[in-house]
Amino acid sequence: MKKFVSGVLALGAVSLFASTATKAGEWVGQASYYAHRGRTASGAHVGALTAAHRTLPFGSKVRVTNLRNNRSIVVTVNDRGPFTRGRVIDVSVAAADSLGFRSAGVAHVRVEQVAN
Repeated sequence: MKKFVSGVLALGAVSLFASTATKAGEWVGQASYYAHRGRTASGAHVGALTAAHRTLPFGSKVRVTNLRNNRSIVVTVNDRGPFTRGRVIDVSVAAADSLGFRSAGVAHVRVEQVAN
């Protein structure tokens, strides 16, 4: 019984920090940033306000809002990722700076698809 209760509590903690889709075209979860150079999955280069998303088409515009400080920016999806559980988007270094989480490395964010 003790193992079962511990497992349920651990599962609850994991689900608390996992990404969630709140409505169509909107996700809430962790964001991180990437600083690799070179070409992305779309063939473009990492730009100032670009991002990686698992499923959105390349060229999609999304608003990323840091839920801790309420800063938000619009970025263009031009890469695939993130591939870490609970993360909903990877943004460029400049985007992480604008959102105010570069020194922390990750932030709790809301991602909303905006009309192109």
